[in-house]
Amino acid sequence: MVNDAAALALAAGAAWLARRPASARHSYGFGRAEFLAALINSVALLILVAWITVSAIQRLHDPQPVIGEAVSLAAGAGLAINVLVAWLLSRGERNLNVRAALLHVMGDLLGSVAALLSGIVIAFTGWTPIDPLLSLGIGVLIVVSSLRLLREALQGLMEGTPFALAPEAVGQALATVPGVASVHDLHIWSVASAQVMLSAHLVVRDVRQWETVLEVCHKVLNERFDIHHATLQPEPETRTVHWLDTDANPATPAATLEKTSFR
Repeated sequence: MVNDAAALALAAGAAWLARRPASARHSYGFGRAEFLAALINSVALLILVAWITVSAIQRLHDPQPVIGEAVSLAAGAGLAINVLVAWLLSRGERNLNVRAALLHVMGDLLGSVAALLSGIVIAFTGWTPIDPLLSLGIGVLIVVSSLRLLREALQGLMEGTPFALAPEAVGQALATVPGVASVHDLHIWSVASAQVMLSAHLVVRDVRQWETVLEVCHKVLNERFDIHHATLQPEPETRTVHWLDTDANPATPAATLEKTSFR
């Protein structure tokens, strides 16, 4: 329960910090506090599972006497508390920070279920290995979930593209907008688990139609990919490069030539 209290306190602090308004020095705000809290909670869970695993293996090699009835009563009380906390968390936001806190509570909840089952089995059969075996099984489930959260938290902190988005699909969607010839320098990252940013260079066939193209691009990003903050830079489909004609008659002004490149 102490671990859960610490995890919930960390999640609450990160949620409070993430809601602080942006400033001139922190123009993106403090949304990445959620990623940092999720990272800490995920690592803490992995350390906890490592300790539980070592303890379970020791109990398998050296079984200790267990009073099944006492274990069941304590587990039942813990289960009731964890169910209530898990229910309250599940009704809130489902961002990465809350998911990490919920995973802590779910780990305790599963531990209470395992203790309740092992207490019943031990009370009726006296088979004590059931307790460490269930602990090992729950540890595997927690490790899998913790690694997923850790991966997402690191992706956000390292400004990687969110796993729910495919950069290729986003780029292709922008390239199919009427008036867009091609897309390059596409970057997608998160400043919070629910706030995705995008920037890209769009080669347009007619720069005069840029306002219309821009409006359609934003609509595509909003409706298809839930991206509501995008910075798009237009580039003309043809570029003009000027240089001096060294073969020109030196008695006349230097001639200017044009060269057009297509992308």
